[in-house]
Amino acid sequence: MLETADANIRIVLVEPAGPLNVGSVARVMKNMGLHQLILVNPQCDYLGEEARLMAVRAADILETAKVVESLPSALVGCVRSIATTGDDCRSLPAQLEDPANALPWLLEAPSALIFGREDCGLTNAELNRAQRLIRIPSSDAYTSLNLAQAVAICCYELYKSVVSCQLSVVSSQEESVPLENLEGYYQQLETLLLKIGYLQQHTAASRMEKFRRLYNRAYPTVDEVAMLRGVLRQTEWAIKSYPRETVSDTLDGALPENPTNS
Repeated sequence: MLETADANIRIVLVEPAGPLNVGSVARVMKNMGLHQLILVNPQCDYLGEEARLMAVRAADILETAKVVESLPSALVGCVRSIATTGDDCRSLPAQLEDPANALPWLLEAPSALIFGREDCGLTNAELNRAQRLIRIPSSDAYTSLNLAQAVAICCYELYKSVVSCQLSVVSSQEESVPLENLEGYYQQLETLLLKIGYLQQHTAASRMEKFRRLYNRAYPTVDEVAMLRGVLRQTEWAIKSYPRETVSDTLDGALPENPTNS
């Protein structure tokens, strides 16, 4: 079970600024049987002395960490993703869940657990890349957790789920759609909706956020996303292929303006 969790779950840190934090994250990951560390545009020397000092015997996780330029790149190959946030005051793209309830869902397929910057967390656009959001409960007197502490709590919850074998398998890996495929669908949908005038440039982002919420709740399968993209392709073909009819000033089937009695 530990091997399955390690193979499935990657810990993603977005623009971490503190080498001590990154080193501490590596250590707790190894404590809890996880080894896939992804750093998105790191703002510190994650292989330096400070990071290694905190990693102790987990320097190998730092050395094998994958560095990418953007969050979408970090999610390539994943079919599930959960993002963490400490902010429950702003408008969020999904309902906040308790880590103990949500995190076991990641163990069933290639997945990512996403953490934001130490000073400002994740943007709404970045939170939109996740299918579910979690917030670690804390005292109202001081709600903000240190990055490494937040990772430690979440990794511990994952470890508990593994060793207790309390998993609820809702779908197989073969059915789950890779997140990059789903992102491709969103881009194709937005392009089409802009073309037909359903979306306008100045409101497209907020409208598309609602579509994301809808599909994130549905957890579509590979076949379902393929079907949806097929509908979009057929619609695009029809727009190009069929001539537009002249719009009539009167409704079809309506009587002429000056009807005559026969």
